[in-house]
Amino acid sequence: MTEYRAPLRDMQFVLKELAGLDEIAKLPGCEEVNSELVGQILEEAAKFASGVLSPLNKTADQEGSRWENGAVRTPKGFKQAYLQFVEGGWNAMQAPPEYGGQGLPKIVTTPVIEMFKSANLSFSLCPMLTAGAVEALLLRGSEQLKNIYVKKMVGGVWTGTMNLTEPQAGSDLALVKTRAVRSHDDKNGDHYRIHGQKIFITYGEHDLAENIVHMVLARTPDAPEGVRGISMFVVPKFLVGKDGSPGLRNDVKCASIEHKLGIHASPTAVMIYGEKEGAVGYLVGEENRGLEYMFIMMNAARFAVGLEGVSISERAYQQALGYAKERIQSRDLAGGGSAVPIIRHPDVRRMLMSMKAQTEAMRALAYVVAAAMDKGMRHPDKEERARNQAFADLLIPIVKGWSTETGIEVASTGIQVHGGMGFIEETGAAQHLRDARITTIYEGTTGIQANDLVGRKIARDGGATAKEVMKAMRKVEAELGAAGEDASTSPGQDTATIREAFSAALTAAEECVSWIVITYGSDIKAAHAGAVPFLKLMGIVCGGWQMARAALVAKRRLAEGKGDKSFHEAKIKTARFYADHVLTQAPALRNAIVRGSGGVMALAEEQF
Repeated sequence: MTEYRAPLRDMQFVLKELAGLDEIAKLPGCEEVNSELVGQILEEAAKFASGVLSPLNKTADQEGSRWENGAVRTPKGFKQAYLQFVEGGWNAMQAPPEYGGQGLPKIVTTPVIEMFKSANLSFSLCPMLTAGAVEALLLRGSEQLKNIYVKKMVGGVWTGTMNLTEPQAGSDLALVKTRAVRSHDDKNGDHYRIHGQKIFITYGEHDLAENIVHMVLARTPDAPEGVRGISMFVVPKFLVGKDGSPGLRNDVKCASIEHKLGIHASPTAVMIYGEKEGAVGYLVGEENRGLEYMFIMMNAARFAVGLEGVSISERAYQQALGYAKERIQSRDLAGGGSAVPIIRHPDVRRMLMSMKAQTEAMRALAYVVAAAMDKGMRHPDKEERARNQAFADLLIPIVKGWSTETGIEVASTGIQVHGGMGFIEETGAAQHLRDARITTIYEGTTGIQANDLVGRKIARDGGATAKEVMKAMRKVEAELGAAGEDASTSPGQDTATIREAFSAALTAAEECVSWIVITYGSDIKAAHAGAVPFLKLMGIVCGGWQMARAALVAKRRLAEGKGDKSFHEAKIKTARFYADHVLTQAPALRNAIVRGSGGVMALAEEQF
């Protein structure tokens, strides 16, 4: 297995040229952010990712986390890596300074998180969950809860989890049965006693930190039925004393951890609450608004899981590229008597270009959405905040669903580049595919993301936000047309070709949005039957949008004679490949969405 090396050149290009880092630096609270500082942060993150996390990825996968009598031991090296992670300040990047954080904007933390996920996905899941729990407490927790828990979690001394689903519930949280009964005593004050079982709890038990703060969904005795009756509670592993230190063990335990296809080093726990007197829990916000609060964590986690698709794609691409340059097999098709590195064979080139182009498109889209999230939170103009937040809300299910589905495809292609050796665990290529497979399920399956996109993000506002985004895409199409007028140069020819494919793909997307808006009210099942293909189409088109923008920037830099000539030439050629091989899928997807719903629902149940 090759060690991970952060693609800093591409990351910095996307940050500056596509995501608008300079604009983010002008926002309130971002005054100290500049290219030099961000460059230093990325350099240090890259060193930690490649020097500390990446070497543990394969050994930790082989060893896995182990459960013994309610306790979980993480693989060798994880404790030391976590200590270095915390000491380096990486856990505190996004949190407010008043709680010990660095207050960095999301556009800065996003590439750092991408690096850590690429280097060691299993390790990265622990701080990801902690960050989500911190965000929920900051936005909805009482001052008392924030004062007790947030600083310790930001400092990495304590970690956090999300406890949502149960064996009978799956993704339908209306079926949650965990109970929360109001209580009071001198030691714990006003609190609730929690009874129930939660499953699929990432890092629900581990040995990395001194306390674990569980964010638990449960029902009070008089709660309404369904999702309207869910509340959220803070349930610590160890009760917290008056001096803020962990005290007695709460009535919560890990009953087991799951044996999984991948991410073996990340413990996925079955948690039992209240076997005895009941686990002590503290209400977050108001009763019966827990699902609303949980979505604060969920949206942050969905974006982060989308980054996992980007991260695994990058890692699988690096692995495949290294192998293709070293593996000697078969003669060059153009002639020659000796065997050559397989990177010289056209089909291997096609696979590598597919991996490279899609990874770069996903990265660009994710970073652009991160910048919009920063503007949605920090911009001084109310209308500008609302516009950017609407854009981010529309794109988050696409970032999550399309990036993770594509991540699996890229990881699978990586195995194909290796040939038979890719199927052998020793090469490391198989681990990327095994690890990637959970990402389309985490924080809501691709179908759930697609239903959210179609129902809440398109139909609810009549496609208004999507149409505004597509207007911005049409402007880029016009720029491509102007840039492609000079057909005497290779960049001009490439941009003309990109424009042709992008225009057809965008038209397909526009037609699908209009069809969904019209169809949703009259045949909701038909609209949702094509939801996942529509999400894929939108991902492809939005990725193509960013690749087109990148090609335009690269063409300008070449004309100016500025920057890395080879990098900019490669950026244009990669965008051309994306147009020829990926954007061309959009019209076919349009047909499946608009015409294919009848076949989805055609059979009676007994005919399956």
